Amino acid sequence: PMGSGNKPIDDGNYLFTEDEMNDFIKKEPKSEKYFRKWVGSHEFINGYYRYCLWLGDCTPKELFDMPECLKRVEAVRKFRMESKSEGTKKLAEKPTRFHVETIMDSTYLIMPLTSSERRRYVPIGFVSPDIMASNLVNVVSNAEIYHFGVLTSNVFMAWMRAVGGKLKSDYRITKDNLYNTFPWCSPTPEQKKQIEKTAQHILDVREKYSEYSFAELYGDKMYLFSDLVTAHQNNDRAVMQAYGFDVKTMTESECVGDLMKMYQKMTGGK
Repeated sequence: PMGSGNKPIDDGNYLFTEDEMNDFIKKEPKSEKYFRKWVGSHEFINGYYRYCLWLGDCTPKELFDMPECLKRVEAVRKFRMESKSEGTKKLAEKPTRFHVETIMDSTYLIMPLTSSERRRYVPIGFVSPDIMASNLVNVVSNAEIYHFGVLTSNVFMAWMRAVGGKLKSDYRITKDNLYNTFPWCSPTPEQKKQIEKTAQHILDVREKYSEYSFAELYGDKMYLFSDLVTAHQNNDRAVMQAYGFDVKTMTESECVGDLMKMYQKMTGGK
């Protein structure tokens, strides 16, 4: 299942740049262990982190021992109490907690909420559980390398371009309209193993270019990273074969047409 990342409703009091975090820790040394890396669509695609001061599990004693953190908690409480939304006002009763909390305990898959229409592939990838995702990314817990392979393939990208929404000119990846309607294939054990192999190769090639952001790897100059292009093409073929699609002759519109037929069958023709 796909879900949303964390939504603080904190007026920015719990979110920091790296420099802001370091300055804060100088004033409040005990706060260091409560900082977590924070990633949304922009951070994920452009290869950097912000930082979140996660105080959700702090006891009153711990907060009293960190007066600078307590100031942030009080600021969040005040901000929520002044909201016109009754739901947000209710959240003021628990100012250290988020409106939406998605705390992971194992590696999970991130898919940006929006991505440029100029990209052939929407950059997606795995992140470790110590990194907190914002509500500007979609998250898939317990995802395997096979799921990554299918979702990063031209088959899913074709479905996204056909049925996904748009934010201005950018693709918008949503849970209900796009992800939950996507018809998954039923691969043989050999086909699944091949998808896992090609998907892992994409990750291996990315690691080779770890100094580059996804914005660079998957942007207008993606052709410069020919081995990454080849890795994706091999994965595309493996996924198409698992769907029973003709790798050599099928067009994207024909791919979407067959996926639509699968969707109709999946939903009983509705």
